[in-house]
Amino acid sequence: MGGSDGILGNRDVERSKATLSTASSKWLKRRERWLVGLGVILHAVYMMSIFDIYFKTPIVHGMDPVTPRFKAPAKRLVLLVADGLRADKFFEPDSEGNYRAPFLRSVIKGQGRWGVSHARPPTESRPGHVAIIAGFYEDPSAVTKGWKANPVEFDSVFNRSRHTFSFGSPDIVPIFCGALPHSTWNTYPHEFEDFATDASFLDEWSLDQFQSLLNRSNEDSKLKELLLQDNLVIFLHLLGCDSNGHAHRPFSSIYLNNVKVVDRIAKRVYHLMEDYYKDNSTAYIFTADHGMSDKGSHGDGHPSNTDTPLVAWGSGIKYPKPISSTNHSHCSFRFVDEHMHDTPTPKEWGLDGIERVDVNQADIAPLMSTLLGLPCPVNSVGSLPLDYIDVIEVEEVEAVVANTKQILNQFLRKSYIKQSNSLHFKPFKPLANYSSILDQIEDLISVREYEAALKLSENLRSLALQGLHYFQTYDWLMLMTVITLGYVGWMIYLVLHILQSYTSLPENMLRKEQTVSQRNYTGKVYLCGCLFMGVLSILLFLERSPPLYHAYTTMTVFLWTQIISEYWFIKALWKHLHGRKFNYIIKLLATTAVSVFILEFLVNSFTDRNLYTWCFLITGPTASLYLFNSIPWRSGIPIFVCIACWFLSVFTLMPAEIPDNNQLVIVSGVMIILIGVVARWLDLHAEGKYWQSISKHEVKKPKFPMLFQLQALLVGLSSVMVSLSTSHRTQKQKLLALHQLINWSIAGFSMVLPLFSANGLLSRLASIFLGFAPTFLLLSIGYEAVFYGALALVLMAWILFENTVSYLGNVKKSSASTKNAGTNVIFKHDDRCLQLSDVRIPLIFMVLFNIAFFGTGNFASIASFEISSVYRFITVFSPFLMAALLIFKLFIPFMLVICAFSAITKLRRLPRLGCYFLVILFSDVMTIHFFFLVRNTGSWMEIGNSISHFGIMSAQVVFVLLLFALTNIYTKGIECNSALVTSQKVM
Repeated sequence: MGGSDGILGNRDVERSKATLSTASSKWLKRRERWLVGLGVILHAVYMMSIFDIYFKTPIVHGMDPVTPRFKAPAKRLVLLVADGLRADKFFEPDSEGNYRAPFLRSVIKGQGRWGVSHARPPTESRPGHVAIIAGFYEDPSAVTKGWKANPVEFDSVFNRSRHTFSFGSPDIVPIFCGALPHSTWNTYPHEFEDFATDASFLDEWSLDQFQSLLNRSNEDSKLKELLLQDNLVIFLHLLGCDSNGHAHRPFSSIYLNNVKVVDRIAKRVYHLMEDYYKDNSTAYIFTADHGMSDKGSHGDGHPSNTDTPLVAWGSGIKYPKPISSTNHSHCSFRFVDEHMHDTPTPKEWGLDGIERVDVNQADIAPLMSTLLGLPCPVNSVGSLPLDYIDVIEVEEVEAVVANTKQILNQFLRKSYIKQSNSLHFKPFKPLANYSSILDQIEDLISVREYEAALKLSENLRSLALQGLHYFQTYDWLMLMTVITLGYVGWMIYLVLHILQSYTSLPENMLRKEQTVSQRNYTGKVYLCGCLFMGVLSILLFLERSPPLYHAYTTMTVFLWTQIISEYWFIKALWKHLHGRKFNYIIKLLATTAVSVFILEFLVNSFTDRNLYTWCFLITGPTASLYLFNSIPWRSGIPIFVCIACWFLSVFTLMPAEIPDNNQLVIVSGVMIILIGVVARWLDLHAEGKYWQSISKHEVKKPKFPMLFQLQALLVGLSSVMVSLSTSHRTQKQKLLALHQLINWSIAGFSMVLPLFSANGLLSRLASIFLGFAPTFLLLSIGYEAVFYGALALVLMAWILFENTVSYLGNVKKSSASTKNAGTNVIFKHDDRCLQLSDVRIPLIFMVLFNIAFFGTGNFASIASFEISSVYRFITVFSPFLMAALLIFKLFIPFMLVICAFSAITKLRRLPRLGCYFLVILFSDVMTIHFFFLVRNTGSWMEIGNSISHFGIMSAQVVFVLLLFALTNIYTKGIECNSALVTSQKVM
């Protein structure tokens, strides 16, 4: 009876332990879900801080326009914007020495002024047109808010005009005229924007609409009356160059011919206006919103995207001025951020004898306002380019004074708002005596000291612009401090979570320290944290800070409250490390140093992608030598690892602008099928201890015996469709609906098939590789299709390496004592412990994840997305669908990397979510580095890249999580032969 009680007692104990274990597991899952959600929210919110620190939208309301005190030089103005026209293709001659814009060149030489208008990133259509027409630079986040709706209502030259006539794209014209009562406008249907055709007909459409308007006015008296008014603006948006640049590249005959079309339209518009009005009172502005890169894209700060032509002529515009040794105005031009422009005029332009006057893009708005005698848009930050204006000296001064007062009003309004809301206001001291400067300017004008008045006005305008920048970055120090503390707090909290959730030793130490005082201490910490958070929220509320300011401070205080509440755990951990052997501390420090070195390598790779070439050239032989010393060379694994790494190293030496090569894409399809055939053979026939964990040879009838053949067939069919779709589009200038349907069907069907493959590690990964290959091929235009196969080979090499290391480690540990086996363990999981050496797995994942970014181009740049990649699926302009396809193409290599990563965690019996947290930790080390590298001065290229680098690393946490969830669908059922994988005893 007693023995029976003893047995029952043991069973009760075991049952109690099992219950506790289940409860602990559920608690861990809930905690990890909460932590993942916190990480996503934190990174999404902190990513927005960069705009609050550096790039706040400059719009403020409550200002009155400054009425100019001079006579309008022109009665009406024609604005021609050639969307996507880069400066060099406009000014340079063709291969036969003939210039592509003969009419506008004749204007430059005989009627008006010329220069280069410098756009600011993001070099997209909406921000460019806002800068030209409204005179201010939208913050980069405006790109995410679409093309059709205004994120914030703003003033523009069109608003100030008596009437505006506008014709062009449905994505641009409604932004400025859609809600404008005194406007007449029309747009063509979205279906007209087909990248498979020559889009120059869109420009002809705009011209035809304008010509029809003039013709109708002869029979419509009301329309005639409108056209005969003063302060009239006519805006023609010419989209052809942009569409043809995307579809055919800016060095194609179609794009270059479109430049000639635009020139002919400018000539016809000029003659139509002069014949209609016959009063020589019309001013003409010809420019572009942005340029076009060699690969047919735009968005970043490369000169090919920021440099656009500017030609002005007509009423109120100066005539050409021969260049001399004293008027190199283009060499003294300063960008809006005050860095110098020192690029000389290329000799091939044939204009080095005529004075060139460069402007910032926002300077065009005050130029147009001055020509029409209108108030400048109230939020304009443009400086009036006097070298374009042909007025008498006193009117010239009055125009600059009006421009200065308009910018000064913005400064005063922002200063007033900040002062009324700040508990401790720090004024902009250089403008403390602005009123006396204005009085001095008026006195100089009254005594006709125009030159002195002009100089003083320009100095005051410069100070006002500096003051605007001062208030845009007013909260810089506070926000930088809060965000930095937030990131550091998040990383510390993440480390504590990993230690608490995956190691048993700290839990044991913590139990010894658990007391009533500890629990009371934790409660006091939470109470103090809530009080501190409340005080900060009240202070921010009193200062009327934006809602995101509250989010930044709340998250930072919350994270540090959590860290301080773990004081007893941190104290116990410190005691534990203090008592460890010196060798262990050295190993820990060495691992940390190597990790930081690799992460800094990855940071530098964002600006120099060639580093990956050296990385894989060195890594391949190093890994092979390690394997050579451990396993027989006959296995072929060491040689394969080396060759795969060397093969991948080639791609980062190739140009970021991927050249079109459809034959290479088709050949890549054959290569992908061969890789799949080899993987299939190895899965069925490979023998030996180094293969049995990843291949399953059980003789049983598969659910879908013809699945591999079907996937290979789809890869081959996609290669055929690459050829058919491209050739047909080139010859017929239109994508057949049948081809489009087949391509969508192949892509969708092929990505579902891996879900029905066998559960063996190698067979499932091979099926995933073949499943996404058709979609990637259909989205490829050149060597990136080969990269897809090369990346898969390296991922296979990684799996084989980890499998071999696992086998060798288990052989070694089977002969070692239990004591020695436990000395390196620092993390714990139900199946197996994470060891210090296992940190290499998330580090290798980081390297491979980044090579997926930079292996086929610089995807840290907006302009690196090759829009022609989507033409086998859609050619009619649809920005969001096209963007979705481009992003999905980018995600496919990432998904391969994550699938391999997930397979390795299963192979090594590692907690995948724990490894994911390590990836997030390493990503945040890079994120905080990029946070301090963000800049708002320097070249547009440097500014744009610094923003995109920080944004990519911040967003990586979010989309890696999404990809983990997506790839889990494909890798969830993977099974590994784990006979050689022995469980390890936790210390």
